[in-house]
Parts: sequence; structure tokens; C-alpha cells
Amino acid sequence: MRHRAAGSDEDRPLGLRARVYLAALVILIAGVTSATLIYFTAEDSLESGVGYVVVDGKIVAIPPGSSKTYVRELRRFGGKAAVLFDEVNRWFAGLWQGKNLGVTIGWLSAAVSFALALFARYRL
Repeated sequence: MRHRAAGSDEDRPLGLRARVYLAALVILIAGVTSATLIYFTAEDSLESGVGYVVVDGKIVAIPPGSSKTYVRELRRFGGKAAVLFDEVNRWFAGLWQGKNLGVTIGWLSAAVSFALALFARYRL
């Protein structure tokens, strides 16, 4: 026969572990819902570029990173590291605009939810 302490988790209606699991579930549902709404309602805006080309009736921007002149000047003043950092910066900035924002929010909410569930399982 087991005796329970007066203030144990089993006496409370919802223990700390269950509350953290619930928080993980709420974050996952809210994140995926908002990511889906953003993805289907957002429009990809025209990127700024060094020029524009019409392909199949759509206007496509020529990104500065694909212009040989831009890359040559950037490499001349900042070296290969400047070219690499410029590419990473453009990629990271692109994550927070248009449909990519919905995908980013979906992955971030899934990662946070997963981290909370792991924390609740192994640390609480």
C-alpha cells in the first residue's frame, strides 16, 4: 500500500507535467493554424533586384546575387566572406516575407512544441 504526500502532483487536478504538455499542444495548434492562414493568404511581393525579366507573362526580379557585376564589386570590397554573408542575409530576410513566413512560423511552432514536450518528459 502506497502512501501519498499531502501536496503531491497526484492530488492536484492537473500536474505540472500535464500543464507543460498542454502548453506544447496549444503552441503547436496555434502555430500551425496561423502558419496555414498566413501561407494561403499571403502574396509573394516583387523582390527588389538589379533588373526585371518577363517569363511566361510573369515579372521576375533578377536578384543582385546573380548579377556578375554586383558579386564582383562585393568581392572586390569585402572579399569572399562578404559575398557569403550577403547570400545568407538575403536568404534569412526572405524567410520573413510572403508565403515563406507561413512556412517559417509552422516550423518554429513545431520546434518549440517539440522542445516543450521533451522538457516535460525528461526534466519534470
